[in-house]
Amino acid sequence: MDRQAILVELKKVLAPYIKNKELLDGITENTNLITDLKINSANLVDIVIDAEAQYNIEIDADSAENMVTIQNCIDVIEEKLSSANS
Repeated sequence: MDRQAILVELKKVLAPYIKNKELLDGITENTNLITDLKINSANLVDIVIDAEAQYNIEIDADSAENMVTIQNCIDVIEEKLSSANS
């Protein structure tokens, strides 16, 4: 799965947690989940759980802490997908 495909799926994971749905259209790898998308920190745990289910991966606590930008999220998901497939 390439980064663009992960981003498309990640937007679906994030959508329920974003109050202003127009922000979804402007998401780039530099987008910050908290400051740009206004997702509260309590929902970050829910996003990690939803991402685990969406991609059928397990995200450890250290990796979850790094998931603050879209780029970080994609990096973690890519890493977990590749280690799950090896």
